[in-house]
Amino acid sequence: MSGHSKWNTIKRKKGAVDAKRGKVFTKLIKEITLAARLGGGDPDGNSRLRQAVLAAKTENMPKDNIERAIKKGLGDLAGAAAFEEITYEGYGPGGVAVLVEAMTDNKNRTVAEVRHIFSKHGGNLGENGCVAWIFEKKGSIICDKQAVDEDVLMEVAIEAGAEDVREQESEYEIITDPNTFETVKEAVDEAGIASILAEISMIPQTTVELDEQKASRMLKLMEKMEDNDDIQKVYANFDISDDIMEKLSQQM
Repeated sequence: MSGHSKWNTIKRKKGAVDAKRGKVFTKLIKEITLAARLGGGDPDGNSRLRQAVLAAKTENMPKDNIERAIKKGLGDLAGAAAFEEITYEGYGPGGVAVLVEAMTDNKNRTVAEVRHIFSKHGGNLGENGCVAWIFEKKGSIICDKQAVDEDVLMEVAIEAGAEDVREQESEYEIITDPNTFETVKEAVDEAGIASILAEISMIPQTTVELDEQKASRMLKLMEKMEDNDDIQKVYANFDISDDIMEKLSQQM
């Protein structure tokens, strides 16, 4: 499982997803607003908006919030800032590749904050292109192993066009091409299979195994990055053993 997926597992175990739902909503609203501004307000004709709305619904965002965000993007409501998308690349503890997707109205502020977070937690901001080649854009759908039969999940996912189904300690991760993500997600839903997380993600092609000390610093770096209001998503290619991950999740 990718570092991003393991990070989401840790957040779920410590209850951080619910505790920070307001921050999650803020990031999703920014994405919906920008997607509507760039591609129009009809999800059927705007794949980015469609995926943003799907992510919002997965997080149980109220329908009114979604509709207001779309209207802001279309200019029908006041208050839509002129956000700009920027991707930062760098390295975390142990040489972990880190990809940071930001949406900001002040590039100077954001790059300074990203650089500070990297340096404070044993990493460093790199040049454009230094780690992006390690990641590949894929659809990721994660399901609880206890909630679904493996054979059933495999059959539904593969028949719908999924590329792979990966087994972890407590979860299955369905990997799809971005173009078939929505089709696979719909098939999973129609089969009555609940998903814990469903998103277009940046999946690393290689991973870096971390010991407990480096893993602790890496997870703190991830947490501080995601706490930043300008940062939308953080991807990393770390791998942490289940034993270490369980120990650290209890400490955080």
